[in-house]
Order: sequence, then structure tokens, then C-alpha cells
Amino acid sequence: MNQINPKNLLGGQKIAFIQAQWHDDIVGQGRDSFIAEMEKAGFAKSQIDIFDVPGSLEIPLQSKWIAETGDYAIIVACGFVVNGGIYRHDFVASTVIDGMMRVQLDTGVPILSVVLTPLNFHEHESHQKYFFDHFVQKGAEAANACIKTLENRRAFMQEKKAA
Repeated sequence: MNQINPKNLLGGQKIAFIQAQWHDDIVGQGRDSFIAEMEKAGFAKSQIDIFDVPGSLEIPLQSKWIAETGDYAIIVACGFVVNGGIYRHDFVASTVIDGMMRVQLDTGVPILSVVLTPLNFHEHESHQKYFFDHFVQKGAEAANACIKTLENRRAFMQEKKAA
């Protein structure tokens, strides 16, 4: 990732990172990878605020509260929705993503998703390792998407100002 000027992209705002605590050992890999990639790009860890929620279902409301403060340029949400056998995990995942989309469209604050929903997850060593590694990759991808989205926002605002 190239060095960029975070102050130009954030305009005095910060980045919010929401993490679901369900399977925190795995979800934490996405958070740590995201922060590491953002630091490589020139962002300070102090420019990223971390918000914990119990599970992914709580992400949309937390996103709304954060977006409404006006303090954040962008929100990144990270969670792991697994099939626990009691209810349909695809319903939960869809509800979370739909809620995040509604919040970003209603508030104008972009929300990036690292909310993953595996078809099958079993708490044994091979699945744990696979998803540890997968969240590392997805955290890095979210950092790239975050920077690109902030660059797009800055360019749009500059064009709007010039018009």
C-alpha cells in the first residue's frame, strides 16, 4: 500500500471499527489485520476507534449511533455469523447486511463489511485455522477498500466544491 496523507482523507474525522464478540478469537484477526494495513498506509492507530458489540446482529444499530455523531468518516464492521443449528444463520447475515446498507444510505457514512457467513463452520482445529487466516486476508482487503472509499469521497467533495 502506498503512503497517503490520512489527514486529507479523514478531514478531522476518524475511522470506526465495530467488532462482534461472538468468536472474538477469529474476528479479532480481521481487526488486527485491518489496523496493521492502515498503519502501513500512514494512518495512526489513534485514528481508529474500536467498538465492541455482543454479536453481528447488534452491528447496524451501533453503526447508526456512530454515524449520527458526525465524528467518523467511515465505519468498518467485522463479525462472524455461523450456523449454530438453532436458527438460520443466513437470515441473521442478511438482516445485518441489510441494516448496514440502510444506515449508510440514510446517513451518508460508508460502512464496509467484514461480516462473514461460512456455509459450514465447526469448532475444530482445521476450521479455526482456516477462518483465522481468512479474517487476516479480509481485514487487509477492508483496509484497501477503506482507503479507496475515503479517496473517492474526497474526490467527490472536491468536484462538488469546484462546481
